[in-house]
Amino acid sequence: MAEFREQHPGTRLRKLESVRRDHVRCYDEETLLAQRARIVDVIQSGVKPLVRITTASGKVLRCTVDHAVFTPEGWCKAGELAVGDAVMVADTGPGPSEAPVPPGLRRGIGVWTAMQRERLIKEVDTCHLCGRDFPRDQLALDHVVPVARDLVQALDERNLAPACEPCHVTRSGGEQALARRAGKVAKTVPDRVVDIVDDGEEMTYDLSVEGPWHNFLANGIVVHNSYNEESGRYRELQPVFYVPDESRKLVQEGRPGKYRFVEGTAAQQELVGRVMQDSYRQAYEAYQEMLAAGVAREVARSTLPVGLYSSMYATCNARSLMHFLGLRTQHELAKVPSYPQREIEMVGEKMEAEWARLMPLTHAAFNANGRVAP
Repeated sequence: MAEFREQHPGTRLRKLESVRRDHVRCYDEETLLAQRARIVDVIQSGVKPLVRITTASGKVLRCTVDHAVFTPEGWCKAGELAVGDAVMVADTGPGPSEAPVPPGLRRGIGVWTAMQRERLIKEVDTCHLCGRDFPRDQLALDHVVPVARDLVQALDERNLAPACEPCHVTRSGGEQALARRAGKVAKTVPDRVVDIVDDGEEMTYDLSVEGPWHNFLANGIVVHNSYNEESGRYRELQPVFYVPDESRKLVQEGRPGKYRFVEGTAAQQELVGRVMQDSYRQAYEAYQEMLAAGVAREVARSTLPVGLYSSMYATCNARSLMHFLGLRTQHELAKVPSYPQREIEMVGEKMEAEWARLMPLTHAAFNANGRVAP
């Protein structure tokens, strides 16, 4: 891979120094409310084909076919949109309830409360609201003094009492009356696509913005941090393939779900390298032959094997990364054992090393907690 990159240097050039550190409007992808994000970089990405997307409200976006656009169902490539689909655009709307307790803190209190359930609820116990007896699996712990009314008592087990499911649901709904209602705010709303047409080719630029959301508003339409994963549907894929080195254990032993891998022999290692490289060469030659004959890239790519590298930008917060590392890495401190495929574990190890450098205290807390996300 390093040799290929040396022979094929990247063409993405950093440009437009003047706009770096400026800010753009972005959106919280959970609440859909407007935020501000700092521009990190602007990169020249070469001449590419463009499409022009027009919405029912008159908003127009010109972008590459592989640019990600925000929709009510999540992110979608511009080239995969069709007339009648909806995209998310800038607008205003009623503000959400402004709860006295921040959502993150409320979730944390909920997790702590659930952890006390087995200890504080008897096998058969009485609902403190309706006075009837229920088995433990039909009861939840309820805050006698609501969290929204007195945060000090939120983590006081003396303020917890069993409540049956119907009473608990009714009680929780009533607590919403303690929330404060906000006025109109800037947010993103769906807008129907009415026209999509090819719009020529020209020099394109990728805008990279600061997290956590990595999106920005372009001509009134919410788009992603520009370049994410390269798509074989819209660009010619390069011959960069994975061949395991000697550190990759080749022989699988054990029962399903409890596999272990052991070292392969020198003959097996030679066989894997030789057969994979021969297969990759043949597959890529077939891919090139189809492209030369005018076959669409999205059809020709079907001949390429899973060993082809794919490059992408991905974003996540620390908690999501902890979930990923808990599932996709093995570690002596893990409370819950994991059996990941070695290749995804290699990716996880690289991500964890960078994360540990950026957030050493959070990384240390993750390990101290048995590598379980909070």
